[in-house]
Amino acid sequence: MTPDPIVRDAPDEAAQLAWGAALGGLLCGPTGLARTGGLVFLDGDLGAGKTTLVRGLLRGLGHTGPVRSPTYTLVESFELPSAHVHHLDLYRLADAEELEYLGIRDLLDGDSLVLVEWPERGAGILPAPDLSVRITPHDGGRLLTLTPAAAWRERLAAALPRALPAS
Repeated sequence: MTPDPIVRDAPDEAAQLAWGAALGGLLCGPTGLARTGGLVFLDGDLGAGKTTLVRGLLRGLGHTGPVRSPTYTLVESFELPSAHVHHLDLYRLADAEELEYLGIRDLLDGDSLVLVEWPERGAGILPAPDLSVRITPHDGGRLLTLTPAAAWRERLAAALPRALPAS
């Protein structure tokens, strides 16, 4: 049974960045859900704000450098004090088997947070995510629909109201 999604409003880019930072804390903080690793799928059309959400997440974890979509490099890795984060963009992947050449097994080592844009391009190779985040246009901003795996559902739902107010 798929858990009910959690829906939040991000009316502008600043809110999207703030949600990313909040998610970073929820996932990689001292009692974070992904402290022993995690896989997050980021789903949305081109320009939906997937990389913006990742940028907020990384900045919330203390990263001060640039955060670009890894559309051409496919993987960008960040070694931060509180987490090892790998950001994948599979948009240009021709075949899911190419994930093996990227070292997907090493990235999913159980110690890292792995964020995947265009996860459907890795179907059959990627395991089920711990969290899926769907980003869709809404009233000039975005709606974030978070669907956690059952193991994360209760803790995520309990922590979100403290992170940012519900929409």
